[in-house]
Amino acid sequence: MTAVARDGSQLWAIVDRSEVWHAPEEDDWRLMATLESHEATCLAMTDALHVGSSEARLFRLAGRRLEPVVAFDEAEGRSAWYTPWGGPPATRSISEWGDDVYVNVHVGGILHTDGHGGTWTPTIDIDADVHQVATAQGLVLAACAGGLATSADRGETWTMRSEGLEAPYSRAVVVCGDTVLVSAASGPRGGRAGVYRGDIGGGAFERCTAGLPGWFEDNIDTYCLDALNDGSFAAFGTSDGRLFGSDDAGSTWHELSSDLGSIQHVLVLPD
Repeated sequence: MTAVARDGSQLWAIVDRSEVWHAPEEDDWRLMATLESHEATCLAMTDALHVGSSEARLFRLAGRRLEPVVAFDEAEGRSAWYTPWGGPPATRSISEWGDDVYVNVHVGGILHTDGHGGTWTPTIDIDADVHQVATAQGLVLAACAGGLATSADRGETWTMRSEGLEAPYSRAVVVCGDTVLVSAASGPRGGRAGVYRGDIGGGAFERCTAGLPGWFEDNIDTYCLDALNDGSFAAFGTSDGRLFGSDDAGSTWHELSSDLGSIQHVLVLPD
């Protein structure tokens, strides 16, 4: 399982990078669709289930078929999308704010639609190198190579925050009550990786240290950091199989497990 998303009490997941599974009730998983010819990378429930994939594609679940979102394939600026290593870009993360849907392409910025899906509009400079897009409390947030970018006008303009980050290369972002949590490291290969917390309204970040190792070797990756909106719990997982939790919006942490496989995605569910 490489990605999981919640829709109310229901769960959706990507398995084996191609299969989309659905659990309408706890422990009642069923295969819904298989993505052919592409690798599924992320998924989110908006007006319907959307699945991102390799080659920067976006699919919509219709019955038991994954149909390409043609307007996304025709998005302005697609020809300029790239990867630093020269391979094809990929759809990396998806978030929604009411009827607005935001899709992050790596490297291609963030595309926005008003929920009808007829037009997808670029919202941030491609070279911001976005690794995850999230939405909360009237903000669009983007974990970028240079820190955390935020927008209060639905992606029209952006402000970059990096003060307090020992290294600004950010891979994951989540809002936990009035606190924003981000992961940051020295670069794409990790090094001096950690989790930072800051006020959602702005200001400097501080590194989370209580209950945590000094540093992590690898990046705490996209979707490996999650929290409840009310601020009551946050968690993150690491590539070496450790899972950490916090009951106070990241002020202090405790280790929940240390013997899992490489963690691909963390989803915190309410009780």
